[in-house]
Amino acid sequence: MSLESDLLLDRRRLKRRLLFWRGATVLAVLVCALVALGKTGLIAGSHVARLEVTGTIGEDHKLNEAVEALAKDDSVKALIVSVNSPGGSVSGGESLHGAIAKVAAAKPVVTVMGGMAASAGYMIAVPAARIFARESTLTGSIGVLLETGELSGLLGKLGVSADAITSGPLKDQPSFTKPMSAEGRAVLHGLVMDMYDQFVEMVAAGRHMDPARVRELADGRAYTGRQALKLGLIDAIGGETDARAWLAAEKQVPASLPVEDVKPGGLAGRTLGASLGPMFQDLLKTVLFQGVRLDGGLAVWQPVVSGQ
Repeated sequence: MSLESDLLLDRRRLKRRLLFWRGATVLAVLVCALVALGKTGLIAGSHVARLEVTGTIGEDHKLNEAVEALAKDDSVKALIVSVNSPGGSVSGGESLHGAIAKVAAAKPVVTVMGGMAASAGYMIAVPAARIFARESTLTGSIGVLLETGELSGLLGKLGVSADAITSGPLKDQPSFTKPMSAEGRAVLHGLVMDMYDQFVEMVAAGRHMDPARVRELADGRAYTGRQALKLGLIDAIGGETDARAWLAAEKQVPASLPVEDVKPGGLAGRTLGASLGPMFQDLLKTVLFQGVRLDGGLAVWQPVVSGQ
């Protein structure tokens, strides 16, 4: 065999070895990447999901979609709904309640209440199989309000008048520039009571209570956790540790499983949210919500403090 033939064969062997080691290197990098992603939670193994709801509750389509997706995620063995909220819009509470209910139909869901879980904050708690609260938690406040203001007296003193051309007598009800008519008040009260009936139905279904009994408790007042326990609005006094113990004992969800927070949006959005901090996010959510309250019913606990 000639020298050139030997060199050619050696070169081919070297190329095959090089191809093998390149493939092995790529495979090793992929394995390391998968391990790293698993540790960071981007590729999750079996775990318990935690949904934290703080501040004012409004419409959040991305959050609702992320919650609904938990129902079909086999890696999620249970959901903990952690609530610390005075409530919010009726539609916001209704949509999140619906998303949580879909998860509850597929796997165990427990609610853990913080300092406050009132009105719409209570609405989103009731799909859970078990509700935990602190003795001092403020919860309940089952009801709906629709607030408005009327400035015609002040405008008259300032010499300012306002007029509106409407397609019907109820189109400008309520109005900041004239008193509410009796007919307008009756129609708006009907809207509030219809939303109230929907709220009562959610509580009755979630808590397996007679709607008549719910109505007895649903006069808008808030209850402490200790009072709510006696009334059947919650199931136990405790926190997340107690919730995990109950899941392990009653639903066979191991207490050793890690907990991962539900975070809607892509990686960039999650990173930005983490950097902003919870306090700023709550402030931003509240400001945005207050700016879009037009014609919206509220399910929120807001004690009125009056001075002499």
